Amino acid sequence: MVVIGGITRLTLSGLSITEWKPVVGVLPPFSSADWAAEFAKYKQIPEYRLVHYAMSLDEFKTIYFWEYSHRLLGRLVGIAYAVPFAWFLLRRQLPRSLVLPLAGILLLGFGQGALGWYMVESGLADRTEVSHYRLVAHLVLALAVYAAILWVALGIVRRRPRQAVSVGWRRAAEAVILLVALTIAAGGLVAGTHAGLIYNTFPLMDGRLVPAGYDELQPLWLNWFENVAAVQFNHRMLAAATMTAVILLWAAGLRASLPSAARRALHAILAAAALQVALGISTLLLVVPIPLAVGHQAGAVVLLTTALVLRHTIRNAPRPRVPT
Repeated sequence: MVVIGGITRLTLSGLSITEWKPVVGVLPPFSSADWAAEFAKYKQIPEYRLVHYAMSLDEFKTIYFWEYSHRLLGRLVGIAYAVPFAWFLLRRQLPRSLVLPLAGILLLGFGQGALGWYMVESGLADRTEVSHYRLVAHLVLALAVYAAILWVALGIVRRRPRQAVSVGWRRAAEAVILLVALTIAAGGLVAGTHAGLIYNTFPLMDGRLVPAGYDELQPLWLNWFENVAAVQFNHRMLAAATMTAVILLWAAGLRASLPSAARRALHAILAAAALQVALGISTLLLVVPIPLAVGHQAGAVVLLTTALVLRHTIRNAPRPRVPT
């Protein structure tokens, strides 16, 4: 879902379907008349009039495919989750400890669908693209749903570790998760403001550590969301902080007494972070080619996964006893 959503955004396909029909919208256009009707609806929005005014029907079918695929996959994921959940719930075959977490994930999934339409709606009247604030919210909620599913699944399939781990390791793992999440959200702002299409140099931004015009908007905090120079700089700094934190955590793990699963997770998160940094720099220097940009978005999910797995490997380990 996240990868298809990234392709949909990068190909400017997200506004190709201008209506939200959760049931009848499952069926795509079939006849020439159906396609002509959908294209006519698209021609009414600002994106077509100001950006895609020379688009042919065949080109429209391409962007329609990506948006339709994204919506269809969302429906299929929802059905694949909701139907088994309802079946086992009604048959009372779910452990009580799982009912509320699984129900909460289902509600988040419904909310994600509604938020997706709320995002699309922002680009249908007065804009040529969706609101980058709503785009980031849609991305963050998608990853929250994914993280919740992963956490519950890990709790089902993984045994409780027996080796004691200090609370400091839990806090350190949580700090890395927070940094990863903030970096992903900042990356969403980069995508939503098209900040990756400028300052395509590294490590400096057109010869400067801090780009010119970083604080040109007032109040200062507005630059972090609206100023493309500040948006890209902040994403770079958060990525650097995340990479540094991962390296320090990995180095500390070499000397610490940790469960074997935690050690494997540390190696995995280091590899994922290094790959993600390489993908990010390559995407920037090559001015956001779609395959690399999609890989960078997928890499963010992989990095988040490794961070969550690391935290889970020490989740239920008994704390070391303090001598009295």
